[in-house]
Amino acid sequence: MTTFADDLATLRPDTAPAQGTYVELRSDTFTLPTPTMLEAAARAPLGDDVYGEDPTVDRLEQLSAELLGKQAGCLMPSGTMANLTALLAHCPRGGKAIVGHESDVYVYEAGGASLCGGIVYDPLPNLPDGTIDPAAIAEACAVDRSDPQIAPPAVLSLETPQNRCGGLPLQLDYLSEVSRLIRSHGVALHLDGARLFNAAVALGVSAAEVAKHADTVQICLSKGLCAPIGSVLVGDRVTIAAARRMRKMLGGGMRQAGMIAACGIVALTEMTERLADDHARAARLARGLSRIPGVRLDPGPPLTNMVFFKVRDDRYTTRTLIEAARRRGIRVEELGHDRIRAVTHAGVDDDAVDRAVSVFGDLLGHDALVR
Repeated sequence: MTTFADDLATLRPDTAPAQGTYVELRSDTFTLPTPTMLEAAARAPLGDDVYGEDPTVDRLEQLSAELLGKQAGCLMPSGTMANLTALLAHCPRGGKAIVGHESDVYVYEAGGASLCGGIVYDPLPNLPDGTIDPAAIAEACAVDRSDPQIAPPAVLSLETPQNRCGGLPLQLDYLSEVSRLIRSHGVALHLDGARLFNAAVALGVSAAEVAKHADTVQICLSKGLCAPIGSVLVGDRVTIAAARRMRKMLGGGMRQAGMIAACGIVALTEMTERLADDHARAARLARGLSRIPGVRLDPGPPLTNMVFFKVRDDRYTTRTLIEAARRRGIRVEELGHDRIRAVTHAGVDDDAVDRAVSVFGDLLGHDALVR
């Protein structure tokens, strides 16, 4: 009998299927698992994780908690479910979750906390650097909890890097200040760290330093870290136990999930340091694009792996330019405020970056050089 492991025995990086002849810059979710991940998945010891008996899942959850300086972790099918279960664990029905109006939790996660948990979103304006004004947070927290008319605040959710604010990482002193502020009001801090390791690399600190001020943290394994699926929620044991129950309620309990977890272990042990390469390529892409007349970086040069830019050219709308680039083999996407987002990742090398710059230069009628 031929097994999956047997089929993978001959797989090597130079013979793995290619994504195609296009340059994929729409998102780092398009990364493919490495051959090492596929080997690990095929050979992982397995059990029933709903019974708590999958040893590979246990190992991933312990590793995640250790890397982020927390007590426990819980493997989730997606970052959306990890964020949702965190909010449900922190916030009672009728309570308030304070969020940024540009945050993924608020914009892209289908209002799940309201639908599933009866939680009231309180969206506050994100500033251009991705932060929320501490004074606004203080005002949202400072309510009369004895007033039966008020939805009491229970959790603040922050995001780092802040996707729709240019992929900017939140500074550590800001996280420390906000954490102290909300704790004085009995409010928990959840950190949507889908790309937390990108933030850590950009700030030159460990992942635990980024995570230490938060009560719960979500990390995504299937973006720049190249795992095919999964996120992990970490925090204290009591909160993670509550989130695990919410996972089951939402249909996220998985059985022999060690095949997923094995890829996640490789992601966390082999793929975090190489994120610096993605950041360097994003900077290379931004330099090339910024030399094309009519192109303006917005908010500016990237600090992580995301390049946001606007184009002023009467021949194109944002959408028609994206479509023209697609026809030339460059895939990018609009992400709010009439901006184009290009995301570098493990599937994008220097030649791909240079090709993208050349295509946009040709489309806009100008030559563009990349140093």
